[in-house]
Amino acid sequence: MTIPLEETTKDRIRKGGRLAGTAVFLLSMFFVGRAVGYVQQAVAASALEGDVVLEEENWGLGFGKEGTRPAGNASAEELGKYDAYYIGSDGEKKIYLTFDCGYENGNTPAILDALKKHDVKATFFVVGHFLESAPELVKRMVEEGHTVGNHTYHHPDMASISSREKFQEEMDLTAEAFQELTGQEMAPYYRPPQGKYSQENLQMAKDLGYATFFWSLAYVDWNVDSQPSHEEAFEKLLGRIHPGALVLLHNTSQTNGEILDELLTKWEEMGYSFGTLEEICGK
Repeated sequence: MTIPLEETTKDRIRKGGRLAGTAVFLLSMFFVGRAVGYVQQAVAASALEGDVVLEEENWGLGFGKEGTRPAGNASAEELGKYDAYYIGSDGEKKIYLTFDCGYENGNTPAILDALKKHDVKATFFVVGHFLESAPELVKRMVEEGHTVGNHTYHHPDMASISSREKFQEEMDLTAEAFQELTGQEMAPYYRPPQGKYSQENLQMAKDLGYATFFWSLAYVDWNVDSQPSHEEAFEKLLGRIHPGALVLLHNTSQTNGEILDELLTKWEEMGYSFGTLEEICGK
């Protein structure tokens, strides 16, 4: 799945890119919420009409009636050609829970505690900075049966990368760092930073052996300086839950850390169970 890079190249990227990568990640997260909102408004009409868009895009959703499955700005069928997914089967009330991990600010332990209490297995998409700064939490994720996926090393706009070599560097550095830390191979699951993608990107990820995962439910939980109230979070995460939901949450959210135990209980009371991404992609 990977092609070894020269040691000098890896050293250059790791040493020269860590600070820049962290800064880029934090800045990009500031804009992602706005981008999602704008994209949802622009995409809703065309997505609900069934149009397929696989040019360079931000992932977006069009929601209909409460509790129903949303339309993406590319169909599940079209994404499937690239081993890419945004939603599971509608045959049963199952949730696929995922977290994007850019850095650690003290909320991940509470998230892991809630998952352990409910015996729910999640997928954590990590960047290089998280692997370096929170190694014990990554090890805990593995020890408690969770899956760790690839969110790239520096969290760049991957849709702007046309070079297969540069694309692969971002993926390989993360996978190599995870293997060095845990002694295990990283799961072949990829989430594009900020949900930015292109048809070319999806093909590159597929060629490298990855399944790409977007989401069918998320909310603005990423802004640590303006966290949603518990009521706001429950309104979004309970009202828009649907069969086969692939849920994106952020580990940096204080609200998520505080409500996850109760949220899992409420989802269970609504008749939902929890699945793994392997059930969606078969690997």
